[in-house]
Amino acid sequence: MTKKTKQWFTVLGGAAVVLMVGCSSMKTPATADVAVSKAAVDNAAGAGGAEFAPAEMNSAREKLALANKAMAAKDYKLAADLANQAQADAKLAQGKANSAKAQAAANALQDNIRVLREELDRNNK
Repeated sequence: MTKKTKQWFTVLGGAAVVLMVGCSSMKTPATADVAVSKAAVDNAAGAGGAEFAPAEMNSAREKLALANKAMAAKDYKLAADLANQAQADAKLAQGKANSAKAQAAANALQDNIRVLREELDRNNK
């Protein structure tokens, strides 16, 4: 074989590998996406998402269930999309829960400061 022929085979082989990898990625299970989304939903639930952001938690759980159904049906693109949406909803729920808890703590601290000031005012009179 000539040097030019070897170069062509190398280029064609590289192109074939790129095509195979690209095509196979569309058919691979979205297992990792679903697992990450499940962890996000669990974290949000543990942070109080169900109490402070029930709509977002319900949406995340529903989308995660649909992602699992899509995985079972081998519709991996839909499963990945739903898993990503579920993860986003779960993160929003967790953020809202954390924000609500922080606000409650700030309110409690303000109340404590008010009570202490009243005590100081009474003692100074």
